[in-house]
Amino acid sequence: MSTASIDRPPLRERLRAGLSAAMRARDRAGVSALRSALGAVDNAEAVDVAEHRAGALEHSATGLGVAEVERRELTEQDVERIVRAEVTERLTVAEQYESLGRTDRAATLHAEAKALTDLL
Repeated sequence: MSTASIDRPPLRERLRAGLSAAMRARDRAGVSALRSALGAVDNAEAVDVAEHRAGALEHSATGLGVAEVERRELTEQDVERIVRAEVTERLTVAEQYESLGRTDRAATLHAEAKALTDLL
């Protein structure tokens, strides 16, 4: 079962609220991580253009809105999986920076991962 509780708002809403709070607090790491995660979720909803390639002009549909396609709908589990992947990526890269002695950059990535983890 998902870690989301029934009385909690959806993760996307929590990410947006967290972004607003991070912006007010001038938390650069939080803002960066939350914008990135929201962007990853938005990208996952994008429609694959290859599925909807236009053919010859004479066979094209005409009319207002006829070429518009619905975005994919993600489940709460899909959104959570994307955010967890964002956390994992940051922690992996942080380890690499630590091994190179770049503790400043590693600390930033750990802060970004924490900002995301706190909302899961």
